[in-house]
Amino acid sequence: MERHKTREIRIGNRVIGGSNPIAIQSMCNTKTENVTETVEQIHRLERAGCEIIRVAVPTMEAAKALREIKAQIAIPLVADIHFDYRLAIAAMENGADKIRINPGNIGSIDRIRAVVDTAKERNIPIRVGVNSGSLEKDLVEKYHGVTAEGLVESALDKVRLIEDMGYENLVISIKSSDVLMCVRAHELIAKQTDYPLHVGITESGTITSGNIKSAIGLGLILYQGIGDTIRVSLTGDPVEEIRSAKLILKTLGLRKGGVEVVSCPTCGRTQIDLISLANRVEEMVSDIDLDIKVAVMGCVVNGPGEAREADIGIAGGIGEGLIIKRGEVYKKVPESELLDALRYELLHWSEEE
Repeated sequence: MERHKTREIRIGNRVIGGSNPIAIQSMCNTKTENVTETVEQIHRLERAGCEIIRVAVPTMEAAKALREIKAQIAIPLVADIHFDYRLAIAAMENGADKIRINPGNIGSIDRIRAVVDTAKERNIPIRVGVNSGSLEKDLVEKYHGVTAEGLVESALDKVRLIEDMGYENLVISIKSSDVLMCVRAHELIAKQTDYPLHVGITESGTITSGNIKSAIGLGLILYQGIGDTIRVSLTGDPVEEIRSAKLILKTLGLRKGGVEVVSCPTCGRTQIDLISLANRVEEMVSDIDLDIKVAVMGCVVNGPGEAREADIGIAGGIGEGLIIKRGEVYKKVPESELLDALRYELLHWSEEE
């Protein structure tokens, strides 16, 4: 697919926009003031594949903690600011690689200018974030409710405000928990700006509902070539956001690498605990950097045929299982050794290339 052309913006050690790969973001759910817990969570997210991390900065203590946090992590650090412009300034002074603000709740023009001036001095990008839940009253009245058109107008008004202050090192995000409204808003804004767009469905929900809404919303947006960074917002462990984001990008052909696991839905022929096995395989391959497909099948009747499109697969039987390579049965192993045998084959995969 052809990507929407946007300008390049540097966030710490990463460049987004232009022809750069779509970057995966997440947000810590720790108290930023607790440096140890926050750093530990960021390290887990880094190992999972997070490329940009955002933290909440609700207090001056949190803003000052950014310096210590940044010294211990490898990915760009974004400070999320609401209401108090002084926190935005302090966050930048303490090493934030980017700040996320909604100029509408920062305060007066002078306060916004103070934030912009500090960003300009340090060449720190500002993400202008607008959510459907905080759309201005006049725009709600103008469009007779919260609409995609209102979200876009709100975001672009705030962008122009900062541009008028002489600063264009910007990223835009427009989010809604209404999937189709969010899709429509991105379609509209992509036609009106070349700033990089951060894409996500806000307040999408728990692991199940959030993944479904994010997959549909992000899929529809990204498939149109729109989006430079993404976040899958889930109520749960943020590591799950990274796993979901990677799979969405891989499914759309926007990212290579990482083992893709496919599995059958089980039926009456299944002779093993396929549900547990599939989950264990998915967890087991999470640290293996191969761009291949692994099939997990529940029976030896249809397993080899159904796994033919995968690079390697396993199929369970009564007390034993099959290792299947490129659609052909490779060997039989005891059921208790099936997972270890699969991992061995994956770890030695490159030796057969």
